[in-house]
Amino acid sequence: MDFHALMEVVVLLFEAAGVAIFAIGSLAAVARAAMRWTRGDRDRSYETIRRDIGRSILLGLEVLIIADIVQTITVDPSLESAFILALIVVVRTFLSFSLEVELEGAFPWRMAALRNSGANEKAAG
Repeated sequence: MDFHALMEVVVLLFEAAGVAIFAIGSLAAVARAAMRWTRGDRDRSYETIRRDIGRSILLGLEVLIIADIVQTITVDPSLESAFILALIVVVRTFLSFSLEVELEGAFPWRMAALRNSGANEKAAG
């Protein structure tokens, strides 16, 4: 097996891992939320499934970006594929950023201040 064929296999493995993360993470999120639901914690079950599925999507997107980068630099190193990679990374980064804000309830640069104010409130209380 030559280097080019090996890299195609590596790309396929990363793509399969990304999809598996989506699927397994989503199923695990449903199972975890169902356990909360059956224990009577119905309000938190929705929050749990939403947060856990969002985290699965974020992780899966990161792995798929790795697959795209490996493909672009090893399998199809052309200017056109570099532009396509840039577009894919921008779209996936926007999706990741949007999901992160949705899950955390604040922009990433505001999270440290929110965490510190919560710690200060706990210490004062």
